Amino acid sequence: MAAVVAATALKGRGARNARVLRGILAGATANKAAQNRSRALQSQSSPECKDEAELEYIPRKRGKNPMKAVGLAWYSLYTRTWLGYLFYRQQLRRARNRYPKGHSKTQPRLFNGVKVLPIPVLSDNYSYLIIDTQARLAVAVDPSDPRAVQAAIEKEGVTLVAILCTHKHWDHSGGNRDLSRRHQDCRVYGSPDDGIPYLTHPLCHQDVVSVGRLQIRALATPGHTQGHLVYLLDGEPYEGPSCLFSGDLLFLSGCGRTFEGTAETMLSSLDTVLGLEDDTLLWPGHEYAEENLGFAGVVEPENLARERKMQWVQRQRMERRSTCPSTLGEERSYNPFLRTHCLALQEALGPGPGPTGDDGCSRAQLLEELRRLKDTHKSK
Repeated sequence: MAAVVAATALKGRGARNARVLRGILAGATANKAAQNRSRALQSQSSPECKDEAELEYIPRKRGKNPMKAVGLAWYSLYTRTWLGYLFYRQQLRRARNRYPKGHSKTQPRLFNGVKVLPIPVLSDNYSYLIIDTQARLAVAVDPSDPRAVQAAIEKEGVTLVAILCTHKHWDHSGGNRDLSRRHQDCRVYGSPDDGIPYLTHPLCHQDVVSVGRLQIRALATPGHTQGHLVYLLDGEPYEGPSCLFSGDLLFLSGCGRTFEGTAETMLSSLDTVLGLEDDTLLWPGHEYAEENLGFAGVVEPENLARERKMQWVQRQRMERRSTCPSTLGEERSYNPFLRTHCLALQEALGPGPGPTGDDGCSRAQLLEELRRLKDTHKSK
């Protein structure tokens, strides 16, 4: 039954992922059955033994957010059991075979003594190296593929001294073990509330990590996960723009799903980002730009800033070029998840006058509706 639940939950992400997880679960089920038979022989079917509870299949209802039912069962498997790690390893092997040089062509950004290097990993993730070019010291952000990150470290000729992990999901934290073991003095930073693997240095909101000239501030942004952090590289020491490494909080024209929080929680986290400077460079955790801008065109079809950005993104993606970074100033102009204060969006998606005479909806309600529509749009 667990295999049925997980496979159904993955339907929106493609039959390939479903087949992968079914294979993993089939092996797990066989091993579990063998263990159960062994226990049964030892206990001779003791009446005190009880069957393990199985996940109940919850059919998907038309028009409902799939993550509210079956998807949450899959999420629980992914984050709370060893099946999630096995599934991540399957994803890693498949991506390495399909994209031996990475899913996208990236370009580093050079500033005065600082280099930001995007590293394409898995099928659409980005890891990053932040390098103090004078001290030859590097910080890795969300190193999900340790082989790809290590190759970049060796190519740049730098020493890895820190890992910044935005959250616990394996596609962001999967390389923590191998890299921290390979680099003995490497520290692993992240939230203590998120169950990040191999965490050595817990961070709280507004804590600063200093590496050479790099001053990186952690900002608590819960919602996607309970302990999600984003990292802000201060641009003042190198006289350049600040850089936001947003994990799964914010993407180009999109935001992450609210797995472990409420719409109010996610809105508060997005408002934290909205308080940053317009010239802040956004370095997201995934390459979702074309899909996100397509959805933004559905909810704001007359947004000219979105149309111009979409044309640029489509040219980039035709040549498999990365679309990051954007700037927060750009995002304010076309990212619907950062525009819940805009009257046009409220009028388009708001519920209208209610029984109490309230002729509008809260920004949190609007954000929740945007997320519901985005999930539906993605499944088409």
